[in-house]
Amino acid sequence: MNKPLVASLAVAALAGAAPAAHAFCGFYVNSGGSEMWNDATQVVLMRSGTRTVLSMQNNYKGPPEAFALVIPVPTVLQKGDVKTLPKAVFEHVDQMGAPRLVEYWEEDPCAPELPNEAIGSYGFGRTGFGPGGGGTGYGTLGVRIEAKFEVGEYQVLILSAKDSTGLDTWLRQEHYQIPPGAEPFLRPYVESGMKFFVAKVDPTKVTFKDGRAELSPLRFHYDSDEFNLPIRLGLANSSGTQDLIVSILAPGQRYEVANYKNVTIPTNLDVKDAVRDRFGEFYAALFDRTIEKNPGAVVTEYAWQATNCDPCPGPVIASSELATLGLDVLGGATGKATAFTGNAMSMVLTRLHARYGKTVTEDLVFKAAEPIVGGREFLQDGGKLEERSRPDAVNNFQARYAIRHEWTGPIACKDPVRGRWGGPPAGETGGGVKPALDLAFAARGAARLPELVKQDVPEIDVKAGATAAPPSPPAGSATPALAPPAPAAPPATEPTKKSGCGCATEGGEGAGLAFVGGLGVAALVTRRRRRC
Repeated sequence: MNKPLVASLAVAALAGAAPAAHAFCGFYVNSGGSEMWNDATQVVLMRSGTRTVLSMQNNYKGPPEAFALVIPVPTVLQKGDVKTLPKAVFEHVDQMGAPRLVEYWEEDPCAPELPNEAIGSYGFGRTGFGPGGGGTGYGTLGVRIEAKFEVGEYQVLILSAKDSTGLDTWLRQEHYQIPPGAEPFLRPYVESGMKFFVAKVDPTKVTFKDGRAELSPLRFHYDSDEFNLPIRLGLANSSGTQDLIVSILAPGQRYEVANYKNVTIPTNLDVKDAVRDRFGEFYAALFDRTIEKNPGAVVTEYAWQATNCDPCPGPVIASSELATLGLDVLGGATGKATAFTGNAMSMVLTRLHARYGKTVTEDLVFKAAEPIVGGREFLQDGGKLEERSRPDAVNNFQARYAIRHEWTGPIACKDPVRGRWGGPPAGETGGGVKPALDLAFAARGAARLPELVKQDVPEIDVKAGATAAPPSPPAGSATPALAPPAPAAPPATEPTKKSGCGCATEGGEGAGLAFVGGLGVAALVTRRRRRC
């Protein structure tokens, strides 16, 4: 039986006044005994069959002595399994899955109907593509070097250990000051037969800027039957509650967690103009409230085809970036690296967001999940703009929030048509799509949801316009850590009609979903009359 594997994560620490705590699937060690912080970690995972490709970017903050990161892995990795990557690909994945703010202006209700024709889209559907070493015998401490090689600025050791105390001692004898009390965190991984990927960094090959090492991202791949994320080892570097964002790329498949409750973030909310300059604060408050009402849950923030978006915060993920992240080796599932032979356009990007404390006792376990939709400019039966999430045949779910400017000019025609939304009129500035990035630095405690939303959000008990009580403390400070899943909730009641009116494209949800292999279709969509 193959051992559990390291899953992917991308960390955004939603920090308040307290020192930031950042999730990490391993821990840092150094030779000087100085305090070290994992300022932010982003990992993108590709998964198909039993093959996993894990790409990790770390931002280390600490002294410029030699240091290393330690990560549990299920198998012995060799030099051909590990490589360094450009940083830009991680920023792009984070941008594509991030919560987004859109801004629309209502068109002149008396303007003539436009014919059905392909026109430049305003924020709607886009598609594109745009040395072996090791093998030394077990010493008296029960630690064995299984492989040893160099990749970029990293000197890599693959270790196996017979007991966690021996591994703890071995690292200390090798002049690494590991976090106090790390041995209990190492124990379950040693007992399950996991190996340990130790990537030592040569500080002479690294640039330090403002105390942070600018490290090259690492990528490695392996095969394992189980699909887990060993978050417990990262608790060794934790000062308290940690935020964790999991980004998973897989052909035609969304993922969620199997051993904790799942919930989708409230989406498709109309918000007030003040959110434009406080979007990070607004979203942090929305996330905290969602966790407060669903203690211990893991929140789905995005599930969409990776080569398509609507609206797009930037260019879609290109086929070359998918290859960089692992398509070149994703096809092998029997220990041999083989290029993926399926349809790259079918890759689904899932973004999960969790918050947990030092008392967590279970690693995250991922499972395949059915497709969901939500957060789109799509009218359901009855003329209501869709809210929340619901099952469907495709993955089209996103955290999307809209500032809408209603028409304020004269209405002199007999049959005005309201609720047609588009870009800014002549003379107006603004608009576009704004992703919520750098959430680690979003201010907390000042944004009051009832004062910022234009509609009720019943699933988290927020009533628009209500006198806002003082904001709840940041999620995790007063709520329990990850908790086992509760029984499935009954289907959500039919949402109330939104103030204002959304748009639906004739022909249903297929618009903007077509994957045109090799053709890079940009922001051209077939626009049909939008009616309310």
